[in-house]
Amino acid sequence: MANLDEIDRKLLAELQHEGRVTNVELAHRVGLTAPPCLRRVRALEEQGVIRGYHADLDASQLGFAITVFAMVSLKSQAESALREFEDHMAQLPEVRECHMLNGEIDFILKIVSHDLQSFQEFLTSKLTPAPNVASVKTSLTIRTAKHEPGVPMPK
Repeated sequence: MANLDEIDRKLLAELQHEGRVTNVELAHRVGLTAPPCLRRVRALEEQGVIRGYHADLDASQLGFAITVFAMVSLKSQAESALREFEDHMAQLPEVRECHMLNGEIDFILKIVSHDLQSFQEFLTSKLTPAPNVASVKTSLTIRTAKHEPGVPMPK
């Protein structure tokens, strides 16, 4: 875990809220001048605390009308089998998240698709035949009540 002071935490809260804020504005918000603010942000990037900057896209506006969560059970939980599955999922752009779980389900995937027909095609041609897959159970989202990436950061 990174050793962060109060200013680092304020920087992270501001950047998580608005990643496109200018360095001058960011410095003003956290009570620094621009040069030390930039040094701190670069240090947080180099430490891997800040992994990147992303635009939050509206999937439906881009033609991805459905989001599905898939619970995947594998035939084997050997490390090589887990890695092979993870590597395969990393190559599928429709799979937006892939999390290994404990318990009877091995992985949960967040998948976006244009419509039910294209999702079914993805399911039968790419997901179920993926390496080591024993079973797949899917749930289609009806609506999203909260979508807040990142972690809770006090401001």
